[in-house]
Amino acid sequence: MTTPTPVARQADPGALGAGVGRGSPFRLRLDRNTTFWGLVVPPAVWLALFFLVPLVLIGVISLRPDLRGGVLTSFAPTLDQYRTLFEKPTYLRLFGTSVGIALAVATAATVLAFPIAYFLAFRAGRQAGLFLALLLIPFWTSFLLRVMAWKVMLGSNGVINSLLLSTGLVREPVEFLLYNRFAVIITLIYVWIPFVALPMLAGLQRIDPTLFEAAADLGSTPVQRFWRVVLPLSLPGVIAGFFTCFIPTVGEYVTPLLVGGSAGSMYGNLIQDFFTKAANWPLGGAMSVVMLVATLTFVAIALRLINPRQFTA
Repeated sequence: MTTPTPVARQADPGALGAGVGRGSPFRLRLDRNTTFWGLVVPPAVWLALFFLVPLVLIGVISLRPDLRGGVLTSFAPTLDQYRTLFEKPTYLRLFGTSVGIALAVATAATVLAFPIAYFLAFRAGRQAGLFLALLLIPFWTSFLLRVMAWKVMLGSNGVINSLLLSTGLVREPVEFLLYNRFAVIITLIYVWIPFVALPMLAGLQRIDPTLFEAAADLGSTPVQRFWRVVLPLSLPGVIAGFFTCFIPTVGEYVTPLLVGGSAGSMYGNLIQDFFTKAANWPLGGAMSVVMLVATLTFVAIALRLINPRQFTA
């Protein structure tokens, strides 16, 4: 006897197509929703726990009369800490000094970082990736190590004083290089240049190179092309880099602590002392809130006066 050959059953193409047609839109929406919430929820939770909650906690602590009974005990809200802050001009004077230092550091870092970003965007060519990696190499080391390196360089026995002594320009080590606001400003400029250059580079890379050719065809010089084409179109990145440096520098306390000493103290060092040495958390919280509100107000006013969109319209 011969064994019958099995015949494969064929599926109905119409039914199969109808099933896929009914299921795919729903699955597509489900995949999109899952992807969206999967990308949004984790960073949102992270920001809420480690950014918003600490800010709210600082604001609540600033309204306490003291810390008797612990941070979480009930209390009657009061503005006594803010009254104390505004009644002592020394605190506000130090805050003004810190704002001035932040402006100087942000301005210098912006001016020095712009040529770097311009070179990477328009002159580096195929080597741009290599030069960008060299720019980011300092990020591979600890922030404290970089600051301590400047402390060694600016010290009495550091590289700068050794060079001055060996060349005979000075007979004794120069003392003003360390433990003052000059040392704080120099160190902070070095620290922030790579951070400022990155948003500038992003802004410069968005400029269409054909605009340079068009400007040259119209008879503009390289200087005119820079002032009328490059700078206006890169201004959003310049402003972003400036405030990327300015905002954190206002409350800086690590760098002044290491290279500034008592003569180079900033507003952030005073806040740190109230939270650690003086154990006066309410006053330290009030100072933090005032610094945050004042800094954001300054940024809002500056962006209102210098609207980046008017240069890209």
